[in-house]
Amino acid sequence: MKPAHEIPRVVAVGGGTGLSTLLRGLKKLPCHVTAIVTVADDGGSSGRLRRDMGILPPGDIRNCLLALAEAEPEMRQLFNHRFSKGEFEGHNFGNLFLAAMTEMTGDFQLAVRAMSRILAVKGKVLPATLEDVVLEASLEDGRVIRGEHLIPQAKGKIRDVRLVPPDAPALEEALNEIDSADIIVLGPGSLYTSIMPNLLVKDIARTIGSSRALKFYVVNLMTQPGETDGYSAADHVRAILKVGGPGVINMVVVNVGQVPPGVEQRYVEEGRHLVDPSLDAISKLGLSVIAGDFGAAGELARHDPDKLAGVILSAWEEARRRGEKGSDVLPVG
Repeated sequence: MKPAHEIPRVVAVGGGTGLSTLLRGLKKLPCHVTAIVTVADDGGSSGRLRRDMGILPPGDIRNCLLALAEAEPEMRQLFNHRFSKGEFEGHNFGNLFLAAMTEMTGDFQLAVRAMSRILAVKGKVLPATLEDVVLEASLEDGRVIRGEHLIPQAKGKIRDVRLVPPDAPALEEALNEIDSADIIVLGPGSLYTSIMPNLLVKDIARTIGSSRALKFYVVNLMTQPGETDGYSAADHVRAILKVGGPGVINMVVVNVGQVPPGVEQRYVEEGRHLVDPSLDAISKLGLSVIAGDFGAAGELARHDPDKLAGVILSAWEEARRRGEKGSDVLPVG
């Protein structure tokens, strides 16, 4: 076991299934993990609870808690159970638990801590802000789409996104975790609706930008209809830098592996395509690139949690040995 002073503090920023994928890998490695999670979700069960009870959307928080949970499989299955009929149809038990605890305690953070204890969570899960924020997008065709879950459905090219209100204060504990981090990871996850809402909390982007941590951005394997149609990896990076500022990342993790033809064809039929790695274009932005095959086996085009977490910690250890970040393309595997 490594001495405590050699165990890195990792802050993972995002939302949706992408962030929980990374957390499942980090949980197995010697590191202190904090997840900072968007609260802009307004669709599905989270959106219903948000509208009905006036609470922060619990879905992405629940996913991250379960990803870091050390509890028995049956307990994780319970908190991930989705009701299929009756008045609770579509609701997730974990979401309802967080809603109930929030109503009982009057404090969403206390509810998250209670669920963390029950699930024996390894690490912390924090909302980016406690403000009731709404994500809004301006499209190239002039439309303005209000609501996180409606933005991809609009099927337009996104010009920019913003939070309403624009000056939502960051959770102070989240800022403290960023400030003390050795490693900060953005993504994987939906570019505009999972990662950007965190960076649009201005204090979070500012604190990441001024951090001395090694800062990674993990590019998605596939494009996402209504968000990143036709985007190369470099296009993803430019969008992150535009919102977060030039210091928000210094290393980019890019998949150069393939997915099985049958799996890829199914995604193509849904309008999703493998992201063009565009390694040279990223390097010209002055960023280091880690290129490798990071896909998981199976019927879904997703990152492998262990590969992803492993390469990030290995890159940190190598950078610490060299004492520099560099701007090379680093092939992996």
